[in-house]
Amino acid sequence: MISATNPLAGCRVLLVEDEYFIADDLRRQFEESGAEVLGPVPRVEEALELIAATPQIDAAVLDVNLQDEMVYPVADALRARGVPFIFSTGYEKTTIPERYAGVKHCEKPLEAAQVAKALFA
Repeated sequence: MISATNPLAGCRVLLVEDEYFIADDLRRQFEESGAEVLGPVPRVEEALELIAATPQIDAAVLDVNLQDEMVYPVADALRARGVPFIFSTGYEKTTIPERYAGVKHCEKPLEAAQVAKALFA
């Protein structure tokens, strides 16, 4: 599934992002890299429903703040399933709770190659 030259090829990537243009741009970049995009979804509740309904998720990109709701319940659900994820945000890393200290953090704007490196490096 994951290749050294194109780690996103063949991956099912959950995209949780509430900014339409960012979500659409990432979706397009991921698909051009050979990934299957789940979503994008703009709300915590929708993301949790998608996680529950999807048996295979290889990785996820989570915007920290979704319409004034923090994404941490989604992060917890992914962590419980062993799915690697990154946080994408404009916030400083210090604003993310300590329990996520080991989770990689990418600042917006994101690019598919940056995300792949963060997820699979």
